[in-house]
Amino acid sequence: MKTIGICADHAGFELKNFVIKWLTENNMPFKDFGTYSPESVDYPDFAHQLAEAIETGEVYPGIAICGSGNGIQMTLNKHQQIRAALCWREDIAELARQHNDANVLVMPGRFITNSEAEKVLKKFFSTSFEGGRHERRVAKIPIK
Repeated sequence: MKTIGICADHAGFELKNFVIKWLTENNMPFKDFGTYSPESVDYPDFAHQLAEAIETGEVYPGIAICGSGNGIQMTLNKHQQIRAALCWREDIAELARQHNDANVLVMPGRFITNSEAEKVLKKFFSTSFEGGRHERRVAKIPIK
């Protein structure tokens, strides 16, 4: 298994700590790109680091968390090789992997419980990309 990249801003810091605990308990190696405290920070600073690490192959896949999940997801998706999916339910995480080959799981730190996040994590990591008709669609995502 490759090393999983993880990052969050201050609003996602608490959930990031829960996710790190979950990854550790499940023997899943990870690299933490920050933030390392609940002090106010700018999510793009951490999202860009995670995206670049995925693009270079240093980590795969990624997990990112901010308050709503939207800002960090928007930033991640500026990178051409990133397919960051905002997931707050396990069925959304499953479809993000099956149909979109999502390579970053984004969660909304202010709007998801640890119990819900655990279900989303399990589904994201246990679901594979279906390929087939979805492959051509995913291939059309990057701007060439």
